[in-house]
Amino acid sequence: MSESSHRFFAGKRLFVAGCGYVGREVARRGIKLGLSVTALTRNPAKAADLQAEGICTIVADLADESWHDQLPAEIDFVLNSVSSGGGGVEGYRRSYYEGMASILKWAAQAKVGTCVYTSSTSVYPQGDGATVDETAPLGEPADERTQWLIKTEALLRESTAVGRSFILRLAGIYGPGRHHVLDQIRAGGALPGNGEHRLNLIHRDDAAAAVWTAFGAAPEVGSAVYNVADDHPVAKAAFATWVAAQLGQDAPQFDPTLPSRRRRVVPDRVIRNAKIKQELGWQPRYPDYRAGYTEILATL
Repeated sequence: MSESSHRFFAGKRLFVAGCGYVGREVARRGIKLGLSVTALTRNPAKAADLQAEGICTIVADLADESWHDQLPAEIDFVLNSVSSGGGGVEGYRRSYYEGMASILKWAAQAKVGTCVYTSSTSVYPQGDGATVDETAPLGEPADERTQWLIKTEALLRESTAVGRSFILRLAGIYGPGRHHVLDQIRAGGALPGNGEHRLNLIHRDDAAAAVWTAFGAAPEVGSAVYNVADDHPVAKAAFATWVAAQLGQDAPQFDPTLPSRRRRVVPDRVIRNAKIKQELGWQPRYPDYRAGYTEILATL
């Protein structure tokens, strides 16, 4: 970030609810930028690690209200970046919807500037190669888990408890320590799914940068929804062939009958990122999978 960005953020307060893969990176950047950072996590071991990095921690379930009185009365920035924590549909309802409801109940009694919620491009039902931007309708077909994501977005959009809110719909996240498909390719054998379907990806660091871009948006920028994906969706087969070549392996085959780790098959579509680039000036450091995975492969 620029020197002016450092001056803008220094001394302000950030609350990160759900300090997982993306949330933790946002919290780390907050410390570097000179903010007072408080993170909420359900995991006591993770809390100890965060504290070692200079991040104040609260160990609690976001959906509860026990943490409400452990924060200052004024918070400049809030990031809700929770995960389901397992538990199926009930886990989604509890973590996402009830967690957001708890944040908004707390915010109604506090003074909150900007709230960012990291949602997912899985809220879009479109497939068959469709190009999808933020105007695309949500809804069916969507499983019960996805419906809770949609309801959580609506809860934040309709609330007046925060100054302004940004919903960032993240594409498939990858980055250091999180590269499941790469590990599958290294292991050899066929891959599940259809190689012609496109992958829409975002590097963890670019997702975190999008959060900070939203936090630093000019005062005249109002609440909005943005897709956060890199610039070049890629067919799964092309991606797998490139990775295999970097590893010195043969290109893997795809087998639609193989079980997938994912809860469902992701539709074939192209996620557009033009809106956040045009309105907020965000640009991905890793514009395509090659840029991101070249760096990851160099560490293996």
